[in-house]
Amino acid sequence: MQTSDDLLLQRMLQCPHEMGGLSALAWDRLIRLARVADLLARLGFLAQQAGVWAQIPASPRAYLASALLLADRQQRELGYEVQEIELALRSLNIPVVLLKGAAYVLAGLDAGNGRVVSDVDVLVPRAALPEVEAALMLGGWASAAGSAYDQRYYRTWMHELPPMQHIQRGTVLDVHHAILPVSARIHPSSELLLREARPLQPGSCLHVLAPIDMVLHSATHLMHEGNFEQGMRGLVDLDALLREHGRSPDFWPRMVARAVALQLTRPLFYALRYVGKVLGTAVPPAVLQELSRAPGAHPGAWRLKWMDAMFERVLCPPHALVADRWTPLARGFLYLRGHWLRMPPGLLARHLLRKWLSPKQGA
Repeated sequence: MQTSDDLLLQRMLQCPHEMGGLSALAWDRLIRLARVADLLARLGFLAQQAGVWAQIPASPRAYLASALLLADRQQRELGYEVQEIELALRSLNIPVVLLKGAAYVLAGLDAGNGRVVSDVDVLVPRAALPEVEAALMLGGWASAAGSAYDQRYYRTWMHELPPMQHIQRGTVLDVHHAILPVSARIHPSSELLLREARPLQPGSCLHVLAPIDMVLHSATHLMHEGNFEQGMRGLVDLDALLREHGRSPDFWPRMVARAVALQLTRPLFYALRYVGKVLGTAVPPAVLQELSRAPGAHPGAWRLKWMDAMFERVLCPPHALVADRWTPLARGFLYLRGHWLRMPPGLLARHLLRKWLSPKQGA
């Protein structure tokens, strides 16, 4: 079977049963693309699920098997780490909401299958940050931000504490009080997100976001990003969430209203557009029509053409096999856009100047 390099990984993610018929050359290219996209383990899971594992040649199967073992080990370590976080924070009687990969894995969602997880992200009420930080420090976590500028930058402008690292295990924990920085142009209400969060287990302080909020957070994290090295993995997460949660009868009818309430119509618009373009994810036409009429959702015809040209070059594996001469421009533009969305012009200029003058100390 022949598939062009620029569509090879996308095709296998959508049609994993076709992995059984790939040539040796196609496998060589697919492994390269999946590795840089952090999707090798996901491919391995999909191959096993599709029943074509035995049809894959020995060499690429070994790569996939190794990636699956690594993902499995990381997920077992994640389970232990989350237990330790719960032990440190459960006496505070506040919701501790797992985000991104940790939530997908611990909640048993399809997005967690073959998902690589390198650190843990949690969301807590902003008013509880001093207590949370103190309790985590007693549990062995310490701030990993080394300079006074980093500390001030995170605590004044960002949506999280400076990253915390466990002094013995070396694991990294990001404690958020919001899903976008304080300095960002939009401010989704953390109170609304926490209000509908769901306990991971009865009686546990650990929660996960409600299904729609989980999708909105995934979309926002992806579309406000400045570094798209893992952009395609973000699309794969979003695709899996939409396919799984979309089976619930009240999911799609409530999606747009929730995005309006959280001021997230624009990132949702982009996310649904590109997950459909790249991975073929089906979204009900009525939802797309309602979203296009929602406040702030549609960027306008000319801007949309430009954003299509930029996003379609970065929401793919960061590899020369799928790049063209405009890809560096797209990555540079979206890097600056990500910072622009996070900070007002004056703060952005000062921050980038600080990073340029002191690259080892910039946040």
